[in-house]
Amino acid sequence: MRKWKAVLGSLGILIALFIFGACSTNSKDKDTVASNEKLKVVVTNSILADITENIAKDKIDLHSIVPIGKDPHEYEPLPEDVQKTSKADLIFYNGVNLETGGNAWFTKLVKNANKEENKDYFAASDGIDVIYLEGQSEKGKEDPHAWLNLENGIIYAKNIEKHLAEKDPDNKKFYKENLDKYIEKLDALDKEAKSKFASIPNDKKMIVTSEGCFKYFSKAYNVPSAYIWEINTEEEGTPDQIKHLVEKLRTTKVPSLFVESSVDDRPMKTVSKDTNIPIYSTIFTDSIAEKGQDGDSYYAMMKWNLNKIAEGLSK
Repeated sequence: MRKWKAVLGSLGILIALFIFGACSTNSKDKDTVASNEKLKVVVTNSILADITENIAKDKIDLHSIVPIGKDPHEYEPLPEDVQKTSKADLIFYNGVNLETGGNAWFTKLVKNANKEENKDYFAASDGIDVIYLEGQSEKGKEDPHAWLNLENGIIYAKNIEKHLAEKDPDNKKFYKENLDKYIEKLDALDKEAKSKFASIPNDKKMIVTSEGCFKYFSKAYNVPSAYIWEINTEEEGTPDQIKHLVEKLRTTKVPSLFVESSVDDRPMKTVSKDTNIPIYSTIFTDSIAEKGQDGDSYYAMMKWNLNKIAEGLSK
């Protein structure tokens, strides 16, 4: 099924590019945007969109590809995504195996749109200390969830500001001022989180989720993690995966489980039933929440996660 979806997705991208190719602005080959035009920016997901908005505000036209609440690991771009990407002045993607793993939808998208790496599109994660999937160390086996460490979120913001300023030098000062304010806010939350988790007893300190996406979080806040499956591009919630986690949890004093907003909660409900450990809260990983809900920005989702995890592990 995934193979057929990938084939159909590639055909869709090619058809959309043919339809929209006549009106594409890519042939202008601009290094900077004209002073009377807004920079056209495309990002791959809602987290990058929010970080970008905090820096650029209304100075850009922004399009986010993967809808809020959807899985960015394996996505099939819509014709609108193809059109916006083809016309974009600047594109940000997460990198480290998020959009380029699995069905490699982003790799196909930018290739078919004739976009060049480090000229038209950039990895927001550039410069982070990469963590790999368990037992792996080669390219293509990175854990992509770097934004779950707020220090990495600050790196994302700095990278985004840098490339916005390069493409739109007329607004360079505006971007830098907003970046500085945003970093101050994220840094304060990071310090608050480290203080909270330092006070939790070690025998209770383990975050248990469906996907193994909290490695960066674990390293940043000294909270070990456990999971049912490691990454959303593999099998999810098999009987063997559930059995392995249940056996592990029976040797711990972990007081609470957590389930991500963008995954099926049934496997974690089975773990909860088999261990008698309650699911304390939903948390956010691959997407922010809809506007007006808890977790509707990168800062808000991280604050929610940090508070709920600390509360749950303090039971």
